[in-house]
Amino acid sequence: MRSRSTLALLAVLSSGCAGRASPSRSVLPLHTLRLYETGVGYFERRGSIPRADQEGLPVPAGHLDDALKTLVVLSGNKKALVEGIEFGSRLSNGPARALAGLPKDGEGPITYEDLLRSLEGSPVAVRTKQRSIQGRLIHVEDARPPVIDKEVEASKTKEGASKPGNATEKGAMQLSVLTTNGEIVRIDASDLVSVRPSDPAHAARLDRALESLLAHGAASHHDLRLLGRPGEDVTLGYIAETPVWRTSYRLVSSNDPTHATLQAWALLHNDTDEDWHGVRTELVNGRPDSFIFPLAAPRYSRRQLVTPQHELSTVAQLSGVTADSLWGDHVGDAFGAGGMGLSGMGEGGGGTGEGIGLGSIGSIGHGAGASSESSLLEVGDLAPTVSATGEENGALFVYRIPTVLSLRAHSSSLVPFLQESISTERVAWIDSRGSEARSGVRIVNDTSQTLPPGTISFFFDGGFAGEAALDRVRSKERRFLTFGADIDVDVTEMKHRVGEEVKRLTFSGNDVKSHFVRTTESEWQIENRSGQARSVFMKLDIKRNATLTGADAIDFDDERPIAIFRAAPHSRFTRETTSKEGLMNATRLESLNAKFFTDLSTSSALAAADKAVAVAAASAMKEIDEIRLKTVTAQQEVASIEKERARLREDAHSLGEHGGQEKLVTKMVAAEERTRALQVKVEELKKSETQRLDALRTVLSKLGKE
Repeated sequence: MRSRSTLALLAVLSSGCAGRASPSRSVLPLHTLRLYETGVGYFERRGSIPRADQEGLPVPAGHLDDALKTLVVLSGNKKALVEGIEFGSRLSNGPARALAGLPKDGEGPITYEDLLRSLEGSPVAVRTKQRSIQGRLIHVEDARPPVIDKEVEASKTKEGASKPGNATEKGAMQLSVLTTNGEIVRIDASDLVSVRPSDPAHAARLDRALESLLAHGAASHHDLRLLGRPGEDVTLGYIAETPVWRTSYRLVSSNDPTHATLQAWALLHNDTDEDWHGVRTELVNGRPDSFIFPLAAPRYSRRQLVTPQHELSTVAQLSGVTADSLWGDHVGDAFGAGGMGLSGMGEGGGGTGEGIGLGSIGSIGHGAGASSESSLLEVGDLAPTVSATGEENGALFVYRIPTVLSLRAHSSSLVPFLQESISTERVAWIDSRGSEARSGVRIVNDTSQTLPPGTISFFFDGGFAGEAALDRVRSKERRFLTFGADIDVDVTEMKHRVGEEVKRLTFSGNDVKSHFVRTTESEWQIENRSGQARSVFMKLDIKRNATLTGADAIDFDDERPIAIFRAAPHSRFTRETTSKEGLMNATRLESLNAKFFTDLSTSSALAAADKAVAVAAASAMKEIDEIRLKTVTAQQEVASIEKERARLREDAHSLGEHGGQEKLVTKMVAAEERTRALQVKVEELKKSETQRLDALRTVLSKLGKE
């Protein structure tokens, strides 16, 4: 027969695992560790299959399912036959309680009384303060005193009777035991020293169940053992839950003002019970799908209960057995039907990991009002390249720690994983009109990899300059970051003038769209009090479909143009900028009036064909405005008459049967007739308005469509 041996298979990197006094080196040591942003890690172990007398490595119960569903044998030695994995089954809460004879519907802590009741019917060895008893536990009963009528007890007290409670201060529980001599004895719980199950199998079941039920059960360990030939080399891989690795950066200036050194550091945690020795570590900047799936615990299907045509009880009905007791308490899983416990798959699809919620600075709104970029007026393109499109060579980006990692159990480490020169430019950043200048830097990811999100500290001019947050940056992408106030640069807007010219009209659906050019003229006063030249980056609230003059250069951030001014040392100067934007406003036809089209028809910049339509629309709209005015007047008259009718009804009610109601009735009838006539008029006016609007739509249909 082929010999078998067992060895420890897995050690899982996890938070909150119970520690051991002196972590030892594994018989199957960890060789490679790959950490993902999803909060899982890939563990690869290499070693020889040990002898049968060697212990297995503990796997936290909470992570046993992950290890079982992802275990892969990677050994290149085809002779190394893996015959299987052996481990103690893990129980979920319901089966664990059932196995131990504990209440099946409880989620609270297990009490001393619960444990005693679980031994009912079992052979036990009971030790009291006076003696030891061998026998079978019959019942654990509650011996608390019954509720006493307060009035009766009060009368007894007056007569000198003893006060309630004096005779029942002993233990609240009593045990009934059938001894080996056939005696039935009752033992007060206060006299108990210990109760021990005499049946070793029962004690083992109780111990196994309690392991799953206690509060730290998820952190308890299961020994996983690999069955195979001793001494043969084997490589195994698996995933398990891990703390999320996080990144922090340092940007250090160099002698070259156009470049700086970017250092990236990773914060890693070894929350296992095992010391890591010379482990190759890789950090993955990606999010592969990973989910939680119950696999380790035994599961049972449900079968239909079929009873004989003529049911016969197994016990006499007089014994007090109920139908519910015969049926049994079918304890289902807490998380769903079918016993699988699958109410969900965690976060699934890439998981959540640990997001830092970082974003690039200087985000602005979408221009004045609700205007959007015009698709008809091509004024210009201020961003022919915008920001370089980031490059991603696959879904995952792997950073390899240059040296092997050694880390003690339950320890953390900050390790460098990247140090490269990247393109940078120091700037004075103006986020919006009127805002204070801030010290900033423009960076370009010149590396071939995506930079994960993290904090970034700046070290310029021989010391610490500030810090910021960096979001994910793909290769070739750029970011603008600020890290402190720039007290040497002031920018003041001296003049600001905005003008608009409508050039085209379109009609689509029920919207009249006016395409116009907005011209913004500004005069800026810029002061640089420092002894070094400064590049002032001013973010402007204009669209991409625009032109901009007056700036020394133009850049972009989040699809918004940035005017760049070069300021010499100790200088103050003024600069005028002019921007022209191609924009569009859409207005619902029902909210327009004749003045809207009249103003358009007088625009010298409006196309001739569109102007002719605007003139015709203004004439049609004038009739609609008159109808709307008449409608409003009629509705106001109806409201006035309704108030008068209400007053007449009150007067008639006040007169009662005293007479004098004839005139009031006549007035009420007349008012009702006027109301009815006005309501007819309002309906006719609305119908006329609808007809005129249809005619106006016919006029506007001559306009172009986008």
